[in-house]
Amino acid sequence: MRIAVPAETQGSETRVAATPDTVRKFIGLGAEVVVQAGAGLASGIGDADYEAAGAAIAGTADEALKGAAIVLKVRRPGEAEMAGLPKGALVFAIMDPYGAEAQVEAMAKADVMAFAMEFMPRITRAQVMDVLSSQANLAGYRAVIDGAAEYGRALPMMMTAAGTVPAARIFIMGVGVAGLQAIATARRMGAIVTATDVRPATKEQVESLGAKFLAVEDDEFRQAQTAGGYAKEMSKEYQAKQAELTASHIAKQDIVITTALIPGRPAPKLISAAMVESMKAGSVIVDLAVERGGNCELARPGEVFTTPNGVRIVGHLNVPGRLAATSSSLYAKNLYAFVETLIDKKEKRLAVNWDDELVKATALTRDGAVIHPNFAAKAAPAAAAPAPAETAPVEGSAANG
Repeated sequence: MRIAVPAETQGSETRVAATPDTVRKFIGLGAEVVVQAGAGLASGIGDADYEAAGAAIAGTADEALKGAAIVLKVRRPGEAEMAGLPKGALVFAIMDPYGAEAQVEAMAKADVMAFAMEFMPRITRAQVMDVLSSQANLAGYRAVIDGAAEYGRALPMMMTAAGTVPAARIFIMGVGVAGLQAIATARRMGAIVTATDVRPATKEQVESLGAKFLAVEDDEFRQAQTAGGYAKEMSKEYQAKQAELTASHIAKQDIVITTALIPGRPAPKLISAAMVESMKAGSVIVDLAVERGGNCELARPGEVFTTPNGVRIVGHLNVPGRLAATSSSLYAKNLYAFVETLIDKKEKRLAVNWDDELVKATALTRDGAVIHPNFAAKAAPAAAAPAPAETAPVEGSAANG
């Protein structure tokens, strides 16, 4: 049972899918682990560290992938990587399949069994496998650090002989895992924090962290959460009421951090150009949803810029990757926890139970076909039609968790 860990090929990706710690654990399960040379360097892990853990080092991706039964990645395999994937291999990654149906179909045609780690159900037994939570947690923390760096002023109130420095005001929009960590981090750093979300259950969470909750609490608000705990897409009427409430609030803030995402949909627009114009010079907006179109109307993916009225808008891609060593450590543990359930410990071989709820939730492709219910219907007509032109891989919000 050979496990391959190729280097990531997307330029913005600094994370790696295995660490020396998880390599040792996989070897303990009877696996042979092969890591591509340099795969962990951006995460502070050298080839010697992997070798000391028992892994073999391959000079190229093709050498690492040759004969692999399992392939561990951070991002979905790119177009150039597809040909090197062994037929029948299990490929685990953050697949970001929405809007990338052609790439999902390509993995099916490559005859690999692709698993989307971000589809892991949020149930008790899968908590240790939840890549969205582990990566979003770090993104929320990093957003506050990035916002504070761009703000260029102290966050806590300071009383000095030269005068009093007022506490910074930070507003968090979207209170999922990233938002909650952003609140906690901003509070620890001494800021005055307010937060908003369309899900009523988040109000108590926000207040328990010492922040003030801000929302239009009408009937639609009280029903704005799915059974899985995600936010529903709100009506235009509600969005207008919420925008009116937040517009005056945003004008008084020093740092605004947006984290709102809806699975499979473009990021909702929460901050209009007019709201940005109302903010004072020197204030900062950090948009964690920029890879899905952004919560701020003016945000630019991969850019940090200053508007004509002096507002800094931060649109970093792959925010968890800005803490590559920590995010790789957590992601690798998420992967190990899932893959370990697919291995027969006694026989030391792969034994995938395709009826397991975790497998059903995450499996995208199998036996040359797209099998996930969210994508199988779309892939079927495409199989009968002429092959579409190749499209470039789409970077997705799952990378931010």
